[in-house]
Amino acid sequence: MGFFFAIDEINKDPNILPNITLGYHLFDTCGYIMRAIDSTLQILSGAGMLGVPNYSCMKNSEVAGFVGDATFPSTLAVAELLYIYQYPQISHRVADPLLSEREKFPNFYRTVPSNWVWYELVIEFLKMFGWNWVGIITSSDGTGETELRELRKEMTRHGICIEFVVYLTSDVEINRRRLHRYVRTVKFKNCHNQDVMFNEKGELPSEFILVNMVFFDPDTSNWNVVLKLVQMTNDFSKRKTEEVAEVSYWKQGKVPKARCGYPCPPGSRKVPTEGIHICCYHCVPCSDGEISNKTDSDICHQCPVDTLPDKRKITCIPKTYDYLSYETNIIALAFYFISILCSAETLSILTLFIIFRDTPIVKANNRTVSFILLNAILLSFLCVFFFLGRPVDITCMLRQISFGIFFSIAVSSVLAKTITVCIAFRASKPGSYWKKWVGEKTSNSVVIIGSSVQVLICVVWLSVSPPYQEYDMDSYPGKIIIQCNEGSVIGFYSMLGYLGFLAAVSFLLAFMVRTLPDSFNEAKYITFSMLVFCSVWIAMIPAYLSTRGKYMVAVEVFAILTSSAGLLGCIFFPKCYIIIIQPQRNTRKNIFDKVKS
Repeated sequence: MGFFFAIDEINKDPNILPNITLGYHLFDTCGYIMRAIDSTLQILSGAGMLGVPNYSCMKNSEVAGFVGDATFPSTLAVAELLYIYQYPQISHRVADPLLSEREKFPNFYRTVPSNWVWYELVIEFLKMFGWNWVGIITSSDGTGETELRELRKEMTRHGICIEFVVYLTSDVEINRRRLHRYVRTVKFKNCHNQDVMFNEKGELPSEFILVNMVFFDPDTSNWNVVLKLVQMTNDFSKRKTEEVAEVSYWKQGKVPKARCGYPCPPGSRKVPTEGIHICCYHCVPCSDGEISNKTDSDICHQCPVDTLPDKRKITCIPKTYDYLSYETNIIALAFYFISILCSAETLSILTLFIIFRDTPIVKANNRTVSFILLNAILLSFLCVFFFLGRPVDITCMLRQISFGIFFSIAVSSVLAKTITVCIAFRASKPGSYWKKWVGEKTSNSVVIIGSSVQVLICVVWLSVSPPYQEYDMDSYPGKIIIQCNEGSVIGFYSMLGYLGFLAAVSFLLAFMVRTLPDSFNEAKYITFSMLVFCSVWIAMIPAYLSTRGKYMVAVEVFAILTSSAGLLGCIFFPKCYIIIIQPQRNTRKNIFDKVKS
């Protein structure tokens, strides 16, 4: 009717085609090739004439072109015939890509897109329902082979598998028998508008749905047929679900799943099974450190080094930074307050010694060395703050260097005190050679030489390969450990080794002179202090080497606090006790009386 209306409107308006009147010949081919060819020849031969090739009785009119047909076989036959006579043909229905070859069909035009558009719609249709395992119904007259071939390519490219292909004929009974092995529940109309009904007894051998290629043309009503097909199948599935599980895979109210397996959820990936279809697979969770954020992912993606997968392995989340922090670690706060208290205690003892600097107990065994030792212990307590908080390059360099130098000064001072006791005993004999070594000069020299070697080691260490901040991504899952890399391992262990050497010499020498007579038992106190010092660091080494991150730092801080407290307590607490509690013992008279006795 639209065609008729357009011709009438053109003929009524003299401005559109002046001096030209349009007419038309209308033939019903019924989709048969021979009728289409015969109708075309009749139009070319003239009205009322039989179709005679190469003959026309039309004198005052010319054929402008041909419109039609609706089916591909008849349209193809007419196009091949009109190619000979060079008449144009316009199709409003057929979209087969074969007719797009301009060399074979230069006069063929159409008002609909090519089948590529419908291939894309088919793919989108399948994706919309999440189907990847389907069957195809097409015509057996050869007209669907091109569509089938091209559609198969597109479906394969999008990971959709074809389980079977059924070729339909014009015989409904034959179609029923061909489809009997695949489907029992579908009712639809074929291209001849005939009902195709299948018995509802039985079940689908697999969970798939059928796609009828005959329906995919410009006629949108055919899409409704496909949707109706899906609806009918779904309705039947719901009825069967109420009766028997066989269809449990088709949930009520859901579209049937045209798949040969469950879809892989996000957080997993597909693994092919041993079968002929790539669409048949099973799912495995993503490996550690990997995610997949879409359904049916082929691969899992590795998270960046500073992130880790969430529990469902769907997205990468930032790793947490881990170090000995004041905000999150109570042990860091404990070290902080202990260091403050010990520093305050050391400062109080230093103040007390300064006030009583002229008393015998302070002057015993070189008060200058005592002051140096107290300051070294104070600095050792304070260097703990370099180990707390987030490490940076400067604190990484200062923490080990300051610890090594301050402790070397402290241990050198203890060694100087031990040597003082030893020299004083030997110099007490008449005419002894050791008398010239008695005095502060020897003690101060021991302190300077002992600590200077450590300073030299640390300077060389900083010059060659200093400590620096680094990020440990691998030691603990989900954490980025901010720690100090010691740089030169040789430099680090040379510093510790020299410190251990000083401590060992001091301990051995103090142990040998522990029984020598001494006014205030200085040798015994030194022996106890070195015993505590060496015990702490010997126990610390395996614990230090077996831990990582903030726990390794905590072990070292504990060793620093404990050994420093051992030096402070063993050497200076007995003297403070005498100064404060028993001041009568801190007099020259008491010392002379003890010597006489």
